[in-house]
Amino acid sequence: QAQLVESGGGLVQAGGSLRPSCAASGRTFSNYNMGWFRRVPGKEREFVAAIGWWSGSRTDYGDSVKGRFTISRDNDKNMVYLQMNSLNPEDSAVYYCGASPGPVLPKVSARYTYWGQGTQVTVSS
Repeated sequence: QAQLVESGGGLVQAGGSLRPSCAASGRTFSNYNMGWFRRVPGKEREFVAAIGWWSGSRTDYGDSVKGRFTISRDNDKNMVYLQMNSLNPEDSAVYYCGASPGPVLPKVSARYTYWGQGTQVTVSS
């Protein structure tokens, strides 16, 4: 069964860094676009970053994280990473990894077929 499992969240002070990971298993995800979203209670899931499946993949980022976050993937290890730098308290959320088929790099959660259970990121001021 296809599965995505996030890890690497935690508590960090403002200005610090974290690098959540997403481990994919149960099927080949090398031909899926991969994305990160985040959600805080009472709000919609927010697009954070996405990366295409092909070699030399295109990336895209939400406006609030551009220049601070970097998404990457290692298809040999079935892993996706989100390097988060210069964190601030507004980045606190549950971060979810998703997989989306097709040629388009989606920024809408409805376009993602598979989801992980999420990892909590808390940034203290």
